Amino acid sequence: MKPIRIALILALHVVLFSCATAQMRISGSLSDTTNQPIPQATIHVLNTEITVVTDSAGHWRIPSMPSGEYVFEISAVGYATVDRPFGVFENPMENIGFRLQNAGSRLDAVTVTAEKKEAQLQTVPVSVTSISAKQVEEFRLWDIKGITAFVPNLYSGNSGDGRNVTSIRGITTTSYDPAVATYVDGVNQFSLDTYIPELNDIQRIEVLRGPQGTLFGRNAMGGVINIITKQPTNATRGFAQIDEGNYGQQRYAAGIRTPLVNNKLFFGASGVYGKRNGYYTNDFNNSSFDRQSALTGNYYLKYLPGAAWSLTLNVKHQNNRNWGAFPLSTSVSDAFSHPFHLDQNAIGKMIDNTLNASLAISHSGDNTNFTSITAWQNNHRYYQPSVDGDFSPIDGVTIVNDFGSSWNNVQVLTQEFRLGSADHHSSPLSWTAGAYFFHQYNPNKQATHYGTDAALLGVPDSNFSGIDITKGKNTGVAAYGQVSYSVTKKLQLIAGLRYDYEHRYLDVTEQYQPDGQTAITTTPDTSAALHFSALSPKAGIQYTLTKNANLYATYSRGYRPGGLTQLSPDPSQPPLYPYNPEYSNNIEIGIKNTWWDHRLLLNATAFLTHITDAQVPTLVLPSAITVTRNTGKLISKGIEIEAEANPVNGLTLAYNFGYTDAHYQSLNISENGQAVDLAGKKQIYTPNLTSMFSPQYSLPLSARHHVNLILHGEWFYLGKEYFDLANSIGQSPHSLVNARAGITIPHLELWFWARNLTDTKYIEYAYDFGAAHLGDPRTWGFTLKTSW
Repeated sequence: MKPIRIALILALHVVLFSCATAQMRISGSLSDTTNQPIPQATIHVLNTEITVVTDSAGHWRIPSMPSGEYVFEISAVGYATVDRPFGVFENPMENIGFRLQNAGSRLDAVTVTAEKKEAQLQTVPVSVTSISAKQVEEFRLWDIKGITAFVPNLYSGNSGDGRNVTSIRGITTTSYDPAVATYVDGVNQFSLDTYIPELNDIQRIEVLRGPQGTLFGRNAMGGVINIITKQPTNATRGFAQIDEGNYGQQRYAAGIRTPLVNNKLFFGASGVYGKRNGYYTNDFNNSSFDRQSALTGNYYLKYLPGAAWSLTLNVKHQNNRNWGAFPLSTSVSDAFSHPFHLDQNAIGKMIDNTLNASLAISHSGDNTNFTSITAWQNNHRYYQPSVDGDFSPIDGVTIVNDFGSSWNNVQVLTQEFRLGSADHHSSPLSWTAGAYFFHQYNPNKQATHYGTDAALLGVPDSNFSGIDITKGKNTGVAAYGQVSYSVTKKLQLIAGLRYDYEHRYLDVTEQYQPDGQTAITTTPDTSAALHFSALSPKAGIQYTLTKNANLYATYSRGYRPGGLTQLSPDPSQPPLYPYNPEYSNNIEIGIKNTWWDHRLLLNATAFLTHITDAQVPTLVLPSAITVTRNTGKLISKGIEIEAEANPVNGLTLAYNFGYTDAHYQSLNISENGQAVDLAGKKQIYTPNLTSMFSPQYSLPLSARHHVNLILHGEWFYLGKEYFDLANSIGQSPHSLVNARAGITIPHLELWFWARNLTDTKYIEYAYDFGAAHLGDPRTWGFTLKTSW
């Protein structure tokens, strides 16, 4: 509880030393273009705890807020979201009228927190894609890997176990320390172990492209995926949804958000249960291989002790079960010649339980805003009884890691304190500063069992296990700050700096255990420690060309932490070998435009990124241990275009395009005892092109009863992609087509959908030793949803 006490003391300090100011009372009404009142609409004042809901007559009231200049975000179901700059300087201010236009008559205004404070998307000098709650539903995004190519130059995929490898602009997650950081409701999802990929009751998803080390720290060298879920307010709102599809696909979701005490205490809960049969057939016993089920929950308790205070307790969990976690063909050619068929004799169930909890305390002051976020993350993942390690029908290698709850149980504690300027004053200076702490404990115990047929794999012994035991402890602290200064009304300068320090400790032991006998320690308990630090600066300039056009140029740096190699049965790979942090330096220039009364949006970016001390992982088989070395330099350059248009009422067109040329300037690795020069080779998990085009048309069937027919289409294109450093395993350019059609009436929706309509066969993920996993086949189904 010590971090929480510190947070409360600091928050009190901020309040006591903030200058008091006059409190204003404002009220007004909200209507549509025909002057009809809009009930149950939400009015949120950016960077404050103020959120109000209109009554049945469209009236709203804010009883108390400091004087100043604000931005009001106004949204309602069936209408286009708008943001309105608004000055509060009189007391009281009454009869303030806002109007909303029907959805489909203009593009939604978008709010993001790319700089750890709320701001309008088109004014932020960062390459960021925002995916709204409405788009999450329209694109049927159930898992974070679904944003591949929706976001320019982003690719995400996995080997069938649900742990996504994500690449942005050629900066790729290649180990359990990601190169792309994921935040959920302000909490850094510390590693691939502890984050929850299921998308549940989402408010929006923000994807920041390029290094974001200054504000987001470790692992943000490629970018940040920032996920915000829906929080409860004074309005009682809820939903229930059923999805059914082929492959026995079932998904049931429900949620409610409601005040327990108006303006004081709020509760929210949402959950998803999903299951499906396997896409793959195991020819070894003619069974469905990768059957899956998962239960995901998200629970909120929010308390507002005063107008400027907020305390939010949040608990999230995901409980996965996968009967065939690694549906892999032995080679790419085998994957295409026998799609969705494999032949494995070891059939086990993966049990994957994740629990995340956080307490957020925030205060909106007259001069300073304060936030404290304390978080706990835990993941326990194991196999019952084992999984196949040779991906074949022989009794060769199996992986065993079910050694009880004390092992393979990752635990992470994080604490962030953040201060920022209260930007409702007319000051040219805006700033954010903070401190961050984490501690991770990762006890791992894994046995590689060699069966009767081990000799077929070149192993001289059989019927024994090699047991690798590691205990890792990582602790780190950081301090950061970023300022922006408006030299004139059009010109803004940006500067920031972050300092990170990290200490790592790893203890390793190796054992040999013949079947039926006691384990013998072959490598005694050995440990090592290392520490390192990193500076992540940022500098930039932004120029307002016109009211609706902003030009910016930035330099930023990110880093991925170093570490110690695991224990490997390969004697050429010594344990506890240190590797250094990896650094990315990025220069980019971009322009953001909106035209035609917010009916047309066009953003473009060009970037150049240099990676030094590139961490190159090697997967050591059959124990599935990753050994990392700093052996390369990478350069990545490209462009990105995002366009959205609303040419006529009801029709929305969206197009995103990304081009990346990411290749190694130098890369020297060891292979079979020989030095191999791979300079010039392309980066892995990086399509050279990504493209997405999505039209949607809403046809009113009954304007009086608000009945609409909605047609939605998606076309994705991904260019050439490689999965190994030698560029010998790759996927040719391919396209995917998705479609969705439905009828909507107030509080009820019925949809029919299909994904991968052409049933395209493509490699989603492959290992450098050849095993490959296909992307999802054609799926189809329906969705029935009610909301209130």
